[in-house]
Amino acid sequence: MKDLPDTGPATPPPAPERKIDAQAAIDHFIQGCGSHIGSYLDACIHCGQCSQACHFHEVTQDPKYTPALKLQPITRVYKRHKAPLSGVKRMLGLVPPELTPEYLQEYEELIFDSCTLCGRCTEVCPMGIDIASVVALSRQAFVAAGLGPPDLLQAAETSRDKGSPLGLTAEVLRDRIEWLSDDNEVEIPLDSETADVLVTVSSIEMMKYPDSIVAVAKLMNAAGVDWTISTKGYEATNFGYLAGRGDIAKIMITRLVDAAESVGAKLLVIPECGHAYGAMRWTGANILGRPLPFEVVHITEFVAQMIRDGKLKLRKTEESVTYHDPCQISRRGGATADAREILAAYSSDVREMDPTGNHNWCCGGGGGVQAIGTAADLRHAVFQIKINQVEATGAKTFVSACANCRLTMDESREVLHWPQKVQSLVEVLADRLEN
Repeated sequence: MKDLPDTGPATPPPAPERKIDAQAAIDHFIQGCGSHIGSYLDACIHCGQCSQACHFHEVTQDPKYTPALKLQPITRVYKRHKAPLSGVKRMLGLVPPELTPEYLQEYEELIFDSCTLCGRCTEVCPMGIDIASVVALSRQAFVAAGLGPPDLLQAAETSRDKGSPLGLTAEVLRDRIEWLSDDNEVEIPLDSETADVLVTVSSIEMMKYPDSIVAVAKLMNAAGVDWTISTKGYEATNFGYLAGRGDIAKIMITRLVDAAESVGAKLLVIPECGHAYGAMRWTGANILGRPLPFEVVHITEFVAQMIRDGKLKLRKTEESVTYHDPCQISRRGGATADAREILAAYSSDVREMDPTGNHNWCCGGGGGVQAIGTAADLRHAVFQIKINQVEATGAKTFVSACANCRLTMDESREVLHWPQKVQSLVEVLADRLEN
């Protein structure tokens, strides 16, 4: 198959001198300190157990990467303005000082560069604090103050203006689907008037791993699914959510919902992308402001159901395989078991990593960190954990179901000179379809 042109992400403009509006961050934090966030902030007992679960702390052993520390900016605001008796305590001088531009700048790296929103810290937190959700809220406050990585913010704005973070416009999508369909002699329906299933895409796949688009089409067609891709709404990745731009996050969600409603889809399938799954399935309705009129599933969930229904049959292999669980699909998404069903359907030698499943280590590039240039060195260092995990299994094949994980791992393995190839789960399955 021909190599598709790689336009790459838009080059961010030179960073201007930043004017930091600390009051804007304070106001955003006050607005966001609802009852459940307040309960998290009150619950932290400063035990430090979350440090053992964080890949950034594990590799560096630097205490500044303790996940609980990422709660500090909003905790300051909460204790000063929203906590019980905060008004009285403020009069008595018993509250933390107000946020300052200097304080926010000090925490910027912890909120953006060194948190993948993987949620592994919550697994070990004795109080069950969802630090990832607090960091997501904190990113919105930091962006409101004029902070945030320029390249991550640019990816969000490009999504808004061109349809995807890599500039995959509707016209480019149409051309590339025609190209892939012709080159691979596979039907890829686009802009059907009606369809039971709307399949979304990741521009990372379309630009860098186009074989995965072909693989999804083969699986859908083999299962006899009535499906389509739509130029009205196709990009599953949501950099608005990752970059703390709630306005852009809503635009990206709305496009997909409008596309699904226009064809009468009962099901929306998220491609091999972790955060796209979480953004649409678990927060989509909240961002949109109304219930979603269709079901949302990840491609692994969909394929597992097709296998259970007898609509997809795979040829077994004895070649050993190990699976990297994308955080937003397994630990935070709930689709851990579906991947195992798929693996068992085609391989008789599945070797689990240690730890695995909901406790698996993050790839190091989730939560938008893959797109942040200043995070590159730390991201590559963190990948050594994954190398050690994979090599300990002795598995010949290494697969995952997230294009962002794949991109992160491909870049890091090149820097670290690790020869193991990372394969797409859907591509492996498409190659093993029974005729």
